[in-house]
Amino acid sequence: MNQVLESLKTRRAIRKYKAEPVRKEDLDAVLEAGIYAPTAMGAQRACIVAVTNKAERDAISRMNAAVMGRDDDPFYGAPAVIVVFGDSSWPQGKKDGALIMGNMLNAAHAIGLGSCWIDRAEESFNSPEGQALKKKWGVPEEYTGVGNCILGYPDETPEPKPRKEGYIIRVE
Repeated sequence: MNQVLESLKTRRAIRKYKAEPVRKEDLDAVLEAGIYAPTAMGAQRACIVAVTNKAERDAISRMNAAVMGRDDDPFYGAPAVIVVFGDSSWPQGKKDGALIMGNMLNAAHAIGLGSCWIDRAEESFNSPEGQALKKKWGVPEEYTGVGNCILGYPDETPEPKPRKEGYIIRVE
């Protein structure tokens, strides 16, 4: 089978990570895959923030947990998080961000990193603390959180769930 197709079929959401930090070259490879994701009209109206600083990573995790009314780590101990923002003034902003997230999740698996899409970026970065981080990072005010791509070296190998019946409908 084609190596890319095999990688797409074997990628899983990882929810258990080793403590070691993500190597710069691995993070750079994932980020590069993100910037090559398709965007509407090739406009590239998204912003990607890579966070490996533990204090800021933990702050984002706390904001995310607060959205759910919890105080645990919704990032499952992953040492890095990439936050994707989409331009809310652009009709395709969230969809462009979703494609970026998908590229990065798949790229991470292809190079041996674990990853998982963690939702609630929009709510987290609409909070006063989130707005302050956006400003600190230079993220334009009109950009809204699309997703959090957590990254790290996996400490688990989950089995795939069976594919549901009727997933594909063919019209020939």
